[in-house]
Amino acid sequence: MYFAVFSMIAATLIVFGLSRAAGDPLLLYAQQGGGYGLTPEQKKLIEEYLGLDKPLAIQYLVWIGNAARGNLGETLLDRTKVSKLISDKLGATVQLAIAAWVFAAVTGIPLGVLSATRRGGFWDYLGRSLALFGQALPQFWIGIMLIVIFAVQLDWLPSTGRGYPEDPFLDKVKHFILPTFTLGWLGSATYLRLTRSSMLEVLDSEFVKLARSKGAPNNLVIWKHAFKNALIAPITYSSLFLASFITGATVVELVFSWPGIGRLALTAVTNNDFALLTGIVLFFAGAYIFFNFVADVLYGVIDPRIRL
Repeated sequence: MYFAVFSMIAATLIVFGLSRAAGDPLLLYAQQGGGYGLTPEQKKLIEEYLGLDKPLAIQYLVWIGNAARGNLGETLLDRTKVSKLISDKLGATVQLAIAAWVFAAVTGIPLGVLSATRRGGFWDYLGRSLALFGQALPQFWIGIMLIVIFAVQLDWLPSTGRGYPEDPFLDKVKHFILPTFTLGWLGSATYLRLTRSSMLEVLDSEFVKLARSKGAPNNLVIWKHAFKNALIAPITYSSLFLASFITGATVVELVFSWPGIGRLALTAVTNNDFALLTGIVLFFAGAYIFFNFVADVLYGVIDPRIRL
């Protein structure tokens, strides 16, 4: 708990420091406002409006106080609340992240069990090959190849967008398939490797050997004794996987024109909108720290030995 609070404070310091190191906020504000020709009176008014006439320490305290109340400032282009933009785009990113998370778990965990129980056989080599390709192939390449094959050549699935609210449910699902597979591919490979290594460790443990020596059926040994204990690592890492899908979906959202926070961050970088980019980075940092804290809690809940 204390480490999570310390990490969040450090994240705010880094984000605030980088926002100031990226350039003079007043200069960026003037650029977006139409040019550099500011009179001394206009410059003073803008400095007072942005709080730039105060020392950096006071600016940080004011900024962190506003952020704690959900006020992350305004965008430079249209003066829209940053918190509103993030909340508007959050739903699309979270839906995609959850879909990729479910896909990764449903495919990676069973394949990891199959690979471990067929050690040295065809399914083991296949599982390890899938894990290798899953961690080696870049997401943007996978996404482009899926678009070329399933959207352009076969014309089975849409290539971009999220669909419209009035679209039938099946059409909405079709929009999720390609970005979900692209985003969840790496997670599926990681789940596979985690489950396989955990299963191999448990299958070689003494209590499993004892169960086999007592004549327990193989399926019972695998699913009741080995699988339940091997799930500790994948389950505890699940919260980190979800955090990585939420904060790391930028490339996938760009490839598939998905209207989420990742594309919003790219827009902020393109427009040199430091207020919007600062808010997004702070949100990403907070999300990752929160899910990391949840993972630490899950360790203790699932494995009582860690609490001791």
